[in-house]
Amino acid sequence: MAQRFGGKHSPGRPDPETPQETPPHYHGAKVDPVGARSNVLFFPPIVLAATSLNDGATGLALGLLGAGALLLGAWLLRDGLRAQAAYDSRRVARRPAIPRKIFAALLAGAGVGLAAFKADPGLLAPLIYGASAGALHLGAFGLDPLRDKGLDGVDTFQQGRVSRVVDEAEAYLTAMEEAARRSGDRQVEARVERFHLSAQALIRTVEEDPRDLSGARRYLGVYLMGARDAAVKFADIYSRTQDAGAKADFMQLLTDLEQSFGQKTRKLLLDSNADLTVEIDVLRGRLQRDGVRLD
Repeated sequence: MAQRFGGKHSPGRPDPETPQETPPHYHGAKVDPVGARSNVLFFPPIVLAATSLNDGATGLALGLLGAGALLLGAWLLRDGLRAQAAYDSRRVARRPAIPRKIFAALLAGAGVGLAAFKADPGLLAPLIYGASAGALHLGAFGLDPLRDKGLDGVDTFQQGRVSRVVDEAEAYLTAMEEAARRSGDRQVEARVERFHLSAQALIRTVEEDPRDLSGARRYLGVYLMGARDAAVKFADIYSRTQDAGAKADFMQLLTDLEQSFGQKTRKLLLDSNADLTVEIDVLRGRLQRDGVRLD
């Protein structure tokens, strides 16, 4: 993915004299889990379709079927890699409803098998080539997550509530980033990405302790939905008029939201620390009552 470069005095760069607060739980820039090794799988179906043009009607049909299977498998693999990355990044997550990576491996095996049958009609050779391709695909990209991931001591209903709220919040943030890109302003895009990090810090805090969901639900639902709507309206206006006033108002809104989300995250973390202190004090009191001497 292309990265924008800028120097010290480039537009949109933060003032070096102004300290930039790192959001809690910051894990660095987002990286698209779809890499070159998965993108290269879109090349074989093109080659297979092109080389089947002069193989007669039967050869062309088999080649196009094989190319279609390989192309669909490559597309499913991209979605499967993104779904697994989202699953791995969360403390509470449901397994993907559709095992895309497994289906991609089956389609890759089917596509290679059809290509082998076109070149060497029979049963054994296509089965060997197809099974080998599917096994190599699974070996290279692995299986989909097959189990739900949660926290010990948190009931299934509570896990489901957290997962639904997090999915909704992530959808709002994704829509905000899409609107920022549509505005065509690099400063706005960078500012929305920074707000995304602050919102993600609150999301991760809730995932780590689902008891915080009730206190953060308004932020992850109502506030993010309003921010999404504001971003969409801003993109519609700014892409047509380049209104500097609208941009200033939207940037100030993002600043206010970022400060509010940061304060809420810090409050939840402080409350969690206070709960831990209470639990420790209660446990120490019980140990002393049972005659256990504590230094």
